[in-house]
Amino acid sequence: MKKIYIAGCGGMLGEAFYKIFKEDYELKCTDKDVNSEWLSFLDFRNFENYEKDVKEFEPDYLFHLGAHTDLEYCADNPDDAYLNNTLAVEKAAKIANDLNIPILYISTAGIFDGKKDIYDDWDTPNPLNVYGRSKYLGEKAIQEFAKEYLICRAGWMVGGGPKKDKKYINKIMQQIREGNKELHVVDGCGGIPTYTYDFAKNVKLLIEKNERGLYNMVCTGNETDNRLIVTKELVRILGRENEIKVLPVDESYFQDTYYAKRPTAERLLNRKLNIKKLNIMRPWQICLQEYIEEDYSDLIKK
Repeated sequence: MKKIYIAGCGGMLGEAFYKIFKEDYELKCTDKDVNSEWLSFLDFRNFENYEKDVKEFEPDYLFHLGAHTDLEYCADNPDDAYLNNTLAVEKAAKIANDLNIPILYISTAGIFDGKKDIYDDWDTPNPLNVYGRSKYLGEKAIQEFAKEYLICRAGWMVGGGPKKDKKYINKIMQQIREGNKELHVVDGCGGIPTYTYDFAKNVKLLIEKNERGLYNMVCTGNETDNRLIVTKELVRILGRENEIKVLPVDESYFQDTYYAKRPTAERLLNRKLNIKKLNIMRPWQICLQEYIEEDYSDLIKK
């Protein structure tokens, strides 16, 4: 059984990786937030401890999942953002090289500027904020320093349930749980959801096929998908279309809370996966329904 060391495994994506890979691989899953019994403590920003822990485990693969993903935090704490999202990635690449093993790095649709409706694997990134820049520099670090690598770019992450989902879906669900009958959603904010379990399964397929390089990896969607469409679909799945209004607003409505500059569109196209016939990402509507039925069934109207 081959071994995988997964750094930054305590979040919504890490949980999916643990569940998808645990039967076929020996895993060591670490995070600075030990929130599950299968996690052990490691803060990968401590480069010496990171190197020591990975090398003692002697893995066949190094998966580097963790990142600061809060755009406002990154804007307010740029040095920590670059330490966490860029410099730690450089260190991870060196560790993988020392062990002569491949490294997996998770990137994001947030590295693009939104001037196009949809971006394929070969489009040139142009990040608009500290978060996007730090993640893009992480991509470049892997490409420059790692001998063998797999980079997978995710879109709007969906998964983790109420305990680990810190993203958009859980924020909307919290509003609904609190009894809100009006949901204000930025119209024109384009993107495609990425279900954590589909993402982990597609990564597993690439690992088993011995694939290397950079891949866009989001759920199946189209060039018009946006926050408004996703939110309306969520309300429909809950069976609450007649009691909850989804109200479109412009970016200024949330400018005090979400002040980091955002692209108007960050939709990805899985062009390389499609060409190679390795795309097993399902339509986001199916994934969203599965997620809600499994993790928020108490909010579905009976």
